[in-house]
Amino acid sequence: MSGPALRKVESHSSIHEAALTEASELTELLENLLSQNDNDKAYQVACILLEHWESRTLQHAESEEEGLYQEIKKEFPEHYDAITALVRDHDMLREIAAYIKDQLAEQVINQDIAHQFRALIIIDELHNIKELTVLPEH
Repeated sequence: MSGPALRKVESHSSIHEAALTEASELTELLENLLSQNDNDKAYQVACILLEHWESRTLQHAESEEEGLYQEIKKEFPEHYDAITALVRDHDMLREIAAYIKDQLAEQVINQDIAHQFRALIIIDELHNIKELTVLPEH
């Protein structure tokens, strides 16, 4: 069973907003460091940013899939396709994060990494908008 914060639009939205704000700020810092050719610091920030995505957003996604989404599918079968699409969004986030992790394991730090982090932000922003429409309180 999911916690009550996940089922309420306002609190759920706040969880997403906080994580995205932090990710956006760290991504901006990464981009600035890359533009200054400070690759050592950029690499450190990229590692922190990846950890942020893994521990905040992807962990949250796992909680949603294990609890909230299962509950919504049972209570509101008409949302089945929307839930399937939301899980696919999570899968895309995981795939991009895995790509970034592989690059960082090889000590690769470049603009492509920053673009991948921007892609995570864009996908998550779109995902969050759609997700709020299927929450029971909506």
